[in-house]
Amino acid sequence: MAKVVIAYASMSGNTEEIADLLKVSIEPFEHEIDVLEIEHMDVNDVLNYDGILIGSYTWGDGDLPYETEDFYEELLTLDLTGKKAAVFGSGDTVYPKFCEAVVLFENRLKECNAEIIQEGLKVEFTPDSQEEIDRCVDFAVNFASLIEV
Repeated sequence: MAKVVIAYASMSGNTEEIADLLKVSIEPFEHEIDVLEIEHMDVNDVLNYDGILIGSYTWGDGDLPYETEDFYEELLTLDLTGKKAAVFGSGDTVYPKFCEAVVLFENRLKECNAEIIQEGLKVEFTPDSQEEIDRCVDFAVNFASLIEV
């Protein structure tokens, strides 16, 4: 059994909905799961987990939301060697940098030596179609199966 954190930032509720769907999909693997809002976390908390899922919406034209900026910067103080991670997020395809926060967080986690174990999950607004729900479930199940300790 691994310890997993699902750390997210959500303004409209879309990313929170994805986080909740990921949690429900990981539960059958019997990992210990904490779902936390990034703005209420101490960045050092991620060191307590084997698996790290970070979720964020993208603000404007490819920017990180204000409430994730400190966390994003403070990640650089951590060595996440041996940690398995993946990133998810919601966005709007009218912007040229669709779900850019996913890319930014993936790159930051790599800089901290985390192992990105699967490609980031990018969702248009909220997972409201069966196809998008299935993508979220597949993402979570794949993550859960790859972090067996």
